[in-house]
Amino acid sequence: MLYRESGSSWWPLLWGPAFAVAGYLVELITGPASVGLWTIVGLGLTLGAVLWVYGRVKTGSVTLTAEEAQFGREKLPVAMIEACRDVGAPTGARVLGGGWSVPKGTTAVPLRLLDGTVVLGWARDPEALLAGLRRVVRG
Repeated sequence: MLYRESGSSWWPLLWGPAFAVAGYLVELITGPASVGLWTIVGLGLTLGAVLWVYGRVKTGSVTLTAEEAQFGREKLPVAMIEACRDVGAPTGARVLGGGWSVPKGTTAVPLRLLDGTVVLGWARDPEALLAGLRRVVRG
């Protein structure tokens, strides 16, 4: 593993139970409180957070090994990358991972492929990704 970043952490799973406990305490202060209702609310919010975090992890993760680079759901063999240094990003370059633009909070990393096309990889720490790419790409 030369570089890895997760699309999201799992701590947002605590939001649902925290909101449910806060709601229960407010209701308890103002009158009778329903433990069952707030349990269902907490579970529902947690389920929503699980789906959201899982989606972010799947679509926003970056992994680089000696054999392949993965941006979101798209895998690119490292052997297909011709250069990662001094590559300009032309307007309209395809973004790896299937998005219209690089994910929010990340920086584009232009990569020239063997066929001459330029694609945009991305990372929160582009220098660390480029350092890993320089170890396995000649150009």
